[in-house]
Amino acid sequence: MKILVVDDEKDVKDLFLQRFRKEIKKGDIAFAFAFSGEEALTYLKQHKQETVLILSDINMPGMSGLELLEKIKKKYTAPPPTVMMVTAYGDSENYNTAKRLGADDFLTKPVDFKVLKEKLMNNN
Repeated sequence: MKILVVDDEKDVKDLFLQRFRKEIKKGDIAFAFAFSGEEALTYLKQHKQETVLILSDINMPGMSGLELLEKIKKKYTAPPPTVMMVTAYGDSENYNTAKRLGADDFLTKPVDFKVLKEKLMNNN
């Protein structure tokens, strides 16, 4: 499964690579990383067929994760990628907006990697 992680915090990449090292080594999961909404859209334009799931932070400078979600759900419809939103702020406004825009799931930071692994394996 190919997963695109979108987060403006660059240390997220090392964290995901460390927490999923066994799954990556076995070939169960492959990660790509984008550090802005704009970079994510560029990546998807080039690799859409490979990307099955997108994990996007909500609060990012420039294009927010909610704006990115809206663009992804409008542009990529057949089949649409699964989009999980991640935020440090588990407030109901972000949650409701993300759901309205088509988010498939909603996670809060710090990410519970055990829960995330279960969700990813069930999505596969």
